[in-house]
Amino acid sequence: MKTTDILAETATASGFADLGLDARLVKRLAALGIETPTPVQAGAIPPMLAGKDVLALAQTGTGKTAAFGLPLIHQLAAARLPAAPRQASALILAPTRELARQILDALTGFSRGTGLGFALVTGGSSINNQIRQLARGADILVATPGRLIDLMERRAVDLSATRHLVLDEADQMLDMGFIHALKRIARTLPRERQTVLFSATMPRLMEAVAAEWLTDPVRVEVTPPGRPISRIAQSVRFLDPAAKLERLIELLAAHRDENALVFTRTKRGAEKIRTALERAGLEAGSIHGNKSQGQRDRALRAFREGRSRVLVATDVAARGIDIPAVRHVYNFDLPNVADNYVHRIGRTARAGASGAAIAFCSAEEMKEFHAIEKLLGTAIPVAEGTPWPGMRSSATKSRRPAGGRGRGAGPRRGQGGRPRRQRSA
Repeated sequence: MKTTDILAETATASGFADLGLDARLVKRLAALGIETPTPVQAGAIPPMLAGKDVLALAQTGTGKTAAFGLPLIHQLAAARLPAAPRQASALILAPTRELARQILDALTGFSRGTGLGFALVTGGSSINNQIRQLARGADILVATPGRLIDLMERRAVDLSATRHLVLDEADQMLDMGFIHALKRIARTLPRERQTVLFSATMPRLMEAVAAEWLTDPVRVEVTPPGRPISRIAQSVRFLDPAAKLERLIELLAAHRDENALVFTRTKRGAEKIRTALERAGLEAGSIHGNKSQGQRDRALRAFREGRSRVLVATDVAARGIDIPAVRHVYNFDLPNVADNYVHRIGRTARAGASGAAIAFCSAEEMKEFHAIEKLLGTAIPVAEGTPWPGMRSSATKSRRPAGGRGRGAGPRRGQGGRPRRQRSA
């Protein structure tokens, strides 16, 4: 796979008109208050407008949706070839319902006045309604892989005339086991098409997918894959599992007027944390796989509108939340996969803002913590406690705590005298 590399930090433009976008689209962006392209937009839009395949590596919060959405809208509006019934001119695949909805909302806002038609197909919503929607055809179809396969099996959608394919958060789709679904979808698309992959990281499987699906792509890179953006102030607190919930409540209470995301590994854990926060007088919602789409939408809406300041989530929604007001991200449980740490903390410091990412680490989680520091290539500053005895890595041996009263901030056997090794909520 031959590639042309663009370091997006050096790809600059004074305005979207400089990138070659249609004047009506530039005017629409200005009406939305968007006048200066981000680095990933400056790097990706020109080659996409030229019809080239693109492999873009960029962290969350860098303007990726507009980077692929604007050139798609430009090309489809200029072509003036409405999609036939059950067909789609462009297909955008996303790993989660929340991200798919977010993409659709952004693109419909950008494209107002162009006459383009959109369709959204994800799990958790009526498949019969989606079949009726697809019967009219769509210029741009935004979908999650699983539901799209369901519709393909029912012959409700025909991708044989799809000229543009975008995989957003492609690495997350691979992490979630969608590789076989993606290959099945790709086989139904025409070989002559424009393919664009946007990803935060570049694992080996992603390299294989890119080599197979992309032709002489332009590679656009904003920041080294796997590394969080510099505006996020990271810290770690070494805590007994029994001390985590009390410390979380204390920290959240200290910034009641600022939005915070709390990530946990399990659906059950997310509900226990949400219930405990509400009992402590903190307005909180939760989103995870056991919630219906309506419940997830309502929780996100309340969080976005400021009616609840805390949202507890599992990784299923980690990449589907684009709320610039998020100021704090708490890793109540460290993720099993180090890359997911980057995706989680990328929910803050969006749209040029700053943010804080606080990790809680128990003795059982030191393996995961070492993997995260190895991925980052740097030590995470310690805000409380010390690394667990006998579990130190070369990245943590010489560090001293930045504050706090030690592990768990309580008795050495843990809060309330309980032993350290307990399961977290």
